[in-house]
Amino acid sequence: MRRKVPSLVDLCVRTAIDNIKYLGDVGETDHHLLDRILSHCNLDELKHIEDSTQGSDLSPVTDKMWKKFYKVRFGADSTDMVVERMRKRKTTVLWRLLYEAKLSEMEQAEKESVDRMTQRYREETARKQSRQVKLCSKVPPSSSRKRSFCGGVGASNIYNTKSSLMKKAKIEFVNSREVKNIAAMKNKMVHRNHSVSSTGKPLTSGYASSSSKLTTKPYERRF
Repeated sequence: MRRKVPSLVDLCVRTAIDNIKYLGDVGETDHHLLDRILSHCNLDELKHIEDSTQGSDLSPVTDKMWKKFYKVRFGADSTDMVVERMRKRKTTVLWRLLYEAKLSEMEQAEKESVDRMTQRYREETARKQSRQVKLCSKVPPSSSRKRSFCGGVGASNIYNTKSSLMKKAKIEFVNSREVKNIAAMKNKMVHRNHSVSSTGKPLTSGYASSSSKLTTKPYERRF
């Protein structure tokens, strides 16, 4: 059995399909031939051919192809829902327009979702930073509270200096040898007077003369 020899039209269609990515304006081509050729296009190729064609509406040929792309991209359920809505409203919308509208809607929803996540991340970052411990420098007291006296020396400092000097002089006086000797001699006299009063014997003249000398002798204070 002999093979059928392809016609010239079949050879042209096959050649067009093999070079479909190079096609542009096909406005002069019959629709029944375009149906055989454009059914082999992918989405980008079909869009490019439609956009390149001037003065001719290709939607009667390409609309069913766009429906196929819509179903592949967004699912059969979404496609059936669109068909049902058009049936109820008794209207028809090109599937290319439906595809582009759905794609734009999804991109907008995705953009809003990304914006919400970015905003939440910024808020969470700001909340964590606000909870961190911050070191604050200690503010010195105001200079207006300080009172200067005698070339910048405060009155309280002078009072404290005089008080410490008087206290030091008093301690040195109390701890001086003369004061300690006088205190020891007074204690000794009190002890002997107590002894005389208990025994009834008078004190000796020697001790009396020595005690009189001690009482009459003045002592110097050291400051």
